[in-house]
Amino acid sequence: MKRYFQLGDVFGYFFRVFKKRDPNAPDSFNLRMMHGINRISIVMFLICVIIMIVRALTR
Repeated sequence: MKRYFQLGDVFGYFFRVFKKRDPNAPDSFNLRMMHGINRISIVMFLICVIIMIVRALTR
């Protein structure tokens, strides 16, 4: 049961997406766009979670 609630990989991805890019890593336009879209979706998700928490606390 404990295995299902491990979130280490999820939080590790958040830190990997927002850190500076490795100059030795292969460069691909498609990969850059994918990471850019992932950044946008993560930021939008966090903003929506904050808004939902604020609305729940102010009711």
